[in-house]
Amino acid sequence: MWNGCLGGSIACMLLTVILFLIARGETWKEKASIRPIYILLGGVALANFLVLLPVHWSVTGNMGSTFFLSSFNTIQAMGAGCEFGVIEPGLENCPKELLVGYQVWFAFLFTLAPALTFGFVLSFFKGFCASVRYCTVCFRKETYVFSELNDRSLALASDLRKNHPKAAIVFTDVFEEKEESSFEMMEEARKLGAISFKKDILVAPVGFHAKAKPISFFAIGQNESENLNQAIKLIERYRNRSNTHLYVFSAKVESELLLTAVDKGQIKVRRVNEVQSLVSRILYEEGELLFRGARKTGDGEKKISAVVVGMGAHGTEMVKALAWFGQMDGYKLEIHAFDKDKLAEDRFKALAPELMSPKYNGVELPGEARYKITVHADVDVDTATFADAISKIADATYVFISLGSDQLNIKTAVALRMYFERMKIHPVIQAVVTHSEQKKALEGIRNFRGQPYDLTFIGDVETSYTEKVIIDSELEQEALERHLKWGKEEEFWTYEYNYRSSMASAIHLRARIACGIPGADKPESEMTPKEKENIETLEHRRWNAYMRAEGYVFSGSKEKSSRNDLGKMHHDLVDYAALSEEEKHKDSRVGSVTEKMEENSSEQE
Repeated sequence: MWNGCLGGSIACMLLTVILFLIARGETWKEKASIRPIYILLGGVALANFLVLLPVHWSVTGNMGSTFFLSSFNTIQAMGAGCEFGVIEPGLENCPKELLVGYQVWFAFLFTLAPALTFGFVLSFFKGFCASVRYCTVCFRKETYVFSELNDRSLALASDLRKNHPKAAIVFTDVFEEKEESSFEMMEEARKLGAISFKKDILVAPVGFHAKAKPISFFAIGQNESENLNQAIKLIERYRNRSNTHLYVFSAKVESELLLTAVDKGQIKVRRVNEVQSLVSRILYEEGELLFRGARKTGDGEKKISAVVVGMGAHGTEMVKALAWFGQMDGYKLEIHAFDKDKLAEDRFKALAPELMSPKYNGVELPGEARYKITVHADVDVDTATFADAISKIADATYVFISLGSDQLNIKTAVALRMYFERMKIHPVIQAVVTHSEQKKALEGIRNFRGQPYDLTFIGDVETSYTEKVIIDSELEQEALERHLKWGKEEEFWTYEYNYRSSMASAIHLRARIACGIPGADKPESEMTPKEKENIETLEHRRWNAYMRAEGYVFSGSKEKSSRNDLGKMHHDLVDYAALSEEEKHKDSRVGSVTEKMEENSSEQE
């Protein structure tokens, strides 16, 4: 019995540790139904019970008494602790070869058990205090609830605290870890006066909230699939609640489909595609640099020669965006994209087949989008092949770098500046750097002779996750104005097709005005016939490039009935002259500035 119970107790502890690690992993990823702490408490209690059985049996010789005393001492050990004096009489009967083993094992269990219980009680007390604080303090406050504590949610929460000092900030799914980064984030959350729950956003008691006060949920975890699952369940729970907003951070295609299909009721849902958001923000805020840096050509036009290094999510999105953004009267557009993937060109052609078609790519047709896109596949930035390819782009005016690593992006930006200096040209170079501290340290960097590298670093967390960018976007409001020229507001928020199309229209309108395109800054009613025709033609060129970048192809017929959005087929993907007068007029209406705010209001109604 002595051998069996000691071995069983040790085996029980080993199994408990294994189950604890498994359950803990699921808690972080898929939310296991049993909390890991319960497994640990149960396993330690059972290990105590097993090792106590032979001790009491050797003294009493009665199974009932043995069971009762072992249970009682287990409860003592898990609570205030159990003294060795309780087991000393029984240990006198322990075989000598096992005595030391029992003593060491008892010392381990009697130390672990109360410490574990104390930690559990303390954790429970913290959770209880957080619940009480939320219900008493935050009940009548504007509240922002985040699904996870990470660098992105912390950056957004910090900006919200500056702008709304009286609002309540809540983080869910928060676990105290020993890692330095986790500890630092929890300290920052405490400084913000935030309430932290260990439970996830679906379980934490955040629903107890005054209906008149707005509440905003942010599904902003690292796992995009989990963000989507949480969003669907939050919509089900709060769809009948007014003053409720839900922001779902996901770039996955399925998130667009599911969030469009689900009945949202009164809750306002917005998917935040962080990749598209960054590219749109770059073109909206700094896109003028592309046209300002364009080089004059022999035929009197100017040429934009853009280089995109890295065809990952950001790079691919930038190539697609540049194709329509660069459509401007008096400008030519050439794009060179590099990636080490051997299939980079084939993959991009699959995304945008008609954009890359020889019928349009590199071909100048009246009333059509003008551009030339070249994808350099199987080219590593650390090779001479890349350097040779760059040396052949002697007229580069703009460079965008996104290789998936801050370090590699910085290194490549420095190398490209060196290559271009040798070529005696000085294009704008923008590189993605997500870490805010690194970005700040790199601002205005110079070499040992004091020469500035003149590099721009974009996409850091601190500037990308702010209220102005995520919640109250100026670009978004301008895009809504574009949409209201032909549709209803609800359709703008509900369907991403409308949202993205209007965003692109607003971005390009801003660029047209900056470039001084005649009539670009006028309402449609104030344009001259010539200005109106030019705006219509330019807007249609931009629209053609945009639709092809989104994967659309010509439907094969100019009949409206041939349009098929499931197949991404559109009847208006033709040159400007082939459009009906109705469609031409739509281009001047959508492509012009808003006449009066009153008109927006009436159209919205």
